[in-house]
Amino acid sequence: MDFIPYGRQWIDEDDEKAVLQTLRSSYLTQGPAVAVFEQALCDYTGAKYCVAVASGTAALHLAVASLELPEGCEGITTPNTFTATANSMAYCGLKPVFADIDPVSYNLSPDALAAKVNSLTRLVIPVHFAGQAAEMERIASIAQRNGLKVIEDAAHAIGSCYRDGSKVGNCRYSDATIFSFHPVKTLTTGEGGAIMTNDESLYRRMLLLRTHGITKDAGQMSQNPGPWYYEMHALGWHYRITDMQASLGVSQLRKLEQFKHRRREIVARYNDSFDGLPWLVTPHEAEGLESCFHLYVVNIDFAAIGKTRAAVMQQLHEAGIGTQVHYIPVHTQPWYQQHYGYRQGDYPATEAYYQNCLSLPLFAAMTEAEQKRVINAVRELA
Repeated sequence: MDFIPYGRQWIDEDDEKAVLQTLRSSYLTQGPAVAVFEQALCDYTGAKYCVAVASGTAALHLAVASLELPEGCEGITTPNTFTATANSMAYCGLKPVFADIDPVSYNLSPDALAAKVNSLTRLVIPVHFAGQAAEMERIASIAQRNGLKVIEDAAHAIGSCYRDGSKVGNCRYSDATIFSFHPVKTLTTGEGGAIMTNDESLYRRMLLLRTHGITKDAGQMSQNPGPWYYEMHALGWHYRITDMQASLGVSQLRKLEQFKHRRREIVARYNDSFDGLPWLVTPHEAEGLESCFHLYVVNIDFAAIGKTRAAVMQQLHEAGIGTQVHYIPVHTQPWYQQHYGYRQGDYPATEAYYQNCLSLPLFAAMTEAEQKRVINAVRELA
């Protein structure tokens, strides 16, 4: 019996051919495939500019750093996220501040956000958790009233749509949007990420910082003695993505709508199969949204079935089914408690969600038989 992980990539012959073609070309990195991938992401989302990078974490860090916000100011995000979201602010000398989640969508609550804004706040990073877009219309309005920059953490949400029907990543509600292309995500480049923006000056800054802060553009250099010359204009990083990864990304992007359709089919089947279980709550997709679900997160009343979460995960593991917890609230992590004084109890909605959440297998390559195995195993928990 094959093990079913909670998520994995779908790589086919077209993907293999795309990568092989790059391997046989003159460029494995810093070649033409990166620009092709970036343009394809712009064409898909509707954003003007794209900077492809080494990871989703690199995308977050680069996006925050490029805003050049003053050290000591504050940025607000959700505690229901991977640590990289908040870490990107800490990297740049900002204090990460959290606002609690909506107990239904598990996304950043606009009301909680509004209550947290103060004179030190300069940035908000909403997270489109599990693929469902946050309430960006309200979040953008709050940001505009308070002069805040907005970066959308869409690591889970490439292919998803806002209430207005437009694609996540078009940046109509934000200064920048980041994607992640890790293998468990909807679209993969192995490791990799991207930043979308409509702001040309921000785009130019991100391009500079992506490659050590170095430019070879004669129009930007103070002198140009010859073709070997370059200048470092900022303290940047090596955050480039390779041509091998980019060629895989282009191939994967062509199939994104197919992946999305398949994921939504599986979510619908799960929802129908678990309907009526009194101890399990399925994910709720808000009216008007069209999510490309990255995760299928259920809320289980473990006390009602007389089992701990660890026992449930072990039972499913023995049945050949992988699960995961998304996420341990960031404010409960030791580093955040030691450096910023956060404590258990600070964000009750997030903590209540965390006590009962569990991510079940969801990936486009799941077979009908694998879906049935997961459904039967879950229904047999009680």
